[in-house]
Amino acid sequence: MRAIMPLTHQEISLRSVRRRDIRTLERLLVTDREWLRPWEASTPGIRYPLDVRFMVGSLIAQARNDSGLGLIIEYQGQIVGQINVAGIQRGSLSSATIGYWISKKVAGNNITPIAVALTIDYLFLEAKLHRVEIDIRPENTPSLRVVEKLGLREEGLKKRFIHIDGDWRDHRIFAITSEEISGSLLNRL
Repeated sequence: MRAIMPLTHQEISLRSVRRRDIRTLERLLVTDREWLRPWEASTPGIRYPLDVRFMVGSLIAQARNDSGLGLIIEYQGQIVGQINVAGIQRGSLSSATIGYWISKKVAGNNITPIAVALTIDYLFLEAKLHRVEIDIRPENTPSLRVVEKLGLREEGLKKRFIHIDGDWRDHRIFAITSEEISGSLLNRL
């Protein structure tokens, strides 16, 4: 998938992650460690330091081979979070999964719902995907509020789905298809 031009709504914009974002992302992820740790994927039996350089390189490689897309969330010109589009499938599936995080200092300002709506609009209208899924831990109230605001439908529960913060965690499944939106998902906000 080619790098996307900035997607913008008011003071919020999204753009493809770049290598020069590494230091800023690392600073944000370290500063908000306790805020983000309960929701971040981990590897069973391994505690490893945050490797933002590897993460950014991996996201850029995934964009090149059209299997994923890393997006930077900017608010008032400052990097405040990230959206990852993973598992892009073409053909008969034509789907992807979205994950996201936002800095604690700007959480609760409707930035994440707008950024997720911009991303889904891009995936449906430009990338021509059919279905987008978001998987959320049942305890993650702020993320559950995002999918509620956007009107994504709940499809069920994936038991012990992703290893997060040292254990296998359940996730509620939310999804939307292109037929469920008339125009832009951003219009739902």
